[in-house]
Amino acid sequence: MAKRKKSRNGIIIKTPDEIAQMRVACETASDILQNVAKFIADGIGKTTKEVDLYAAHLMEERNCKSAFLGYRGFPGFTCISPNIEVVHGIGGDYVIKDGDIISVDVGITLNGWIGDNATTVPVGNVDTETKRLLAVTEQSLYEAMSFAREGEYLGDLCGAVADYVKPFGFGVVKEFVGHGVGRNLHEEPSVPNYRPVGKTPRLKEGMVLAVEPMINLGTPRVRILDDGWTVITEDKKNAAHFEHTVLVTKDGPDILTTRPREATPEQLGITL
Repeated sequence: MAKRKKSRNGIIIKTPDEIAQMRVACETASDILQNVAKFIADGIGKTTKEVDLYAAHLMEERNCKSAFLGYRGFPGFTCISPNIEVVHGIGGDYVIKDGDIISVDVGITLNGWIGDNATTVPVGNVDTETKRLLAVTEQSLYEAMSFAREGEYLGDLCGAVADYVKPFGFGVVKEFVGHGVGRNLHEEPSVPNYRPVGKTPRLKEGMVLAVEPMINLGTPRVRILDDGWTVITEDKKNAAHFEHTVLVTKDGPDILTTRPREATPEQLGITL
């Protein structure tokens, strides 16, 4: 078995065997997320707690565990964040209604490896500006992942999110970021959604990153509720969150949590 390596910056470079195991965990996480997203889209009248328990049921069926439950005390199987909630929402009594958007983040552990991914689900008749927010946020994820190629700078991957989003007038959240992922939910490096100050490391084949734009309809400023977890927009406008786990290769991004895309901004006729 090939020996695991680390870059000078402490970023773990996975071996081919480790990548194969991560791929299984990530495919499982993607499958669960897609099923949960369908449950939400058809979920008018259901509570976010019901969504969380449905995700737990799917995890049990697939012989994996939530990577979030109990992590630093987090009380949910998934993160479920309606409308103005950016990330880290806790499933509870909120009843899903027509016109909502529900961000759901699914992280699982399977055979010691993490799969981590997220999407924002439109429910019923969502207003045009919110549809625009979702399409732009998801596209920013793909803009960033296009830099997941050996030799590219991490800073260019991070900066691609803000570079794409800002001309649309949306707010890029800075307080919460993506991360390396593997045996642990959070590994080096941090992956912010803006260009870091100073030099950043070059990406190497075998690095695995969880890239996750968190974009607000209005101000980028956020605050944390009294539960110590739920992050909301300061101006109480909607927020979107999309995430993939992506492998850096010599030929470009290998999306380990691949799933069908929603409509691109171009397909929706969204332009600056």
